[in-house]
Amino acid sequence: MDMIIPSRFNISKPRLKFSKMHGAGNDFVILDLRGTHYPDIGLCRFLTDRHKGVGCDLILGVDIPKNKESIASYHIWSSDGSKSRQCGNGARCVAAWLIREGLACDASFSLDSPSGLLSVEITQDGEFCIGMGIPNFLPSDIPLFNFAQQQLEYTVRITENDVTFSALSMGNPHAVIEVDDIETAAVQSTGPAIQQSLFFEPTVNVGFVQITSRKEILLRVFEFGAGETLACGSGACAAVAALIRKGKLDNSVTVILLGGKLKIEWKDETSPIFMTGPVDFTYEGEIVNGNL
Repeated sequence: MDMIIPSRFNISKPRLKFSKMHGAGNDFVILDLRGTHYPDIGLCRFLTDRHKGVGCDLILGVDIPKNKESIASYHIWSSDGSKSRQCGNGARCVAAWLIREGLACDASFSLDSPSGLLSVEITQDGEFCIGMGIPNFLPSDIPLFNFAQQQLEYTVRITENDVTFSALSMGNPHAVIEVDDIETAAVQSTGPAIQQSLFFEPTVNVGFVQITSRKEILLRVFEFGAGETLACGSGACAAVAALIRKGKLDNSVTVILLGGKLKIEWKDETSPIFMTGPVDFTYEGEIVNGNL
């Protein structure tokens, strides 16, 4: 008797190739979108689903450059199909992917991110240094609502508790909360409460930071569209910038996250902030037609 094969398992149909990568544990599915369509909500859900799909924090789509200074552009999608404007660990992964594909041949080049032009430099030990732009503390630009003037810290009432945080934009919005003990920080409750509050857009990333010295911090981040992740590059930049601005850190800081370490350097408030960290290729894959 002939076996009837469901159409979703028909290997003769076109498949979508992807790369699985991570930066300090912050993991991504990389898609080559040059000359093809962008992922819809269904595909975004499948790619990010760790049980019934591929599994990742965010989806990165490589596209043609937007200006003559860059070699490529990229887009960022979360599990619900919404777009993000910044991802530091993702920028390093895109840079490494471009080098492997032969699209970047020099040790330094530029990328078009959703939030603007980023510089890339490969370090001598094989890590990637990304120029993440100048941190922006203006409430109207973050955006942070109900505050007209920028402050070092803001205190608001959320779910019957007073929460004190710093606020800034790294191309995407961030709230940074200092804690005494990173292990007991209320990441899973305070993170979503701030995202659902009237003070930020739901896209805000919420960082919880413990200072161990002027050169080192511990950081956990509850990210938009992903929940708590093993690392957040823009969150690391935001935490360091906020604490340097308050005079609590030196200009070069090691950020220890759940998934690894990042080095953040910020000269002053008129200069871009730089993030250096590792990149790893996990595997290559193809998605069967039934999930496209």
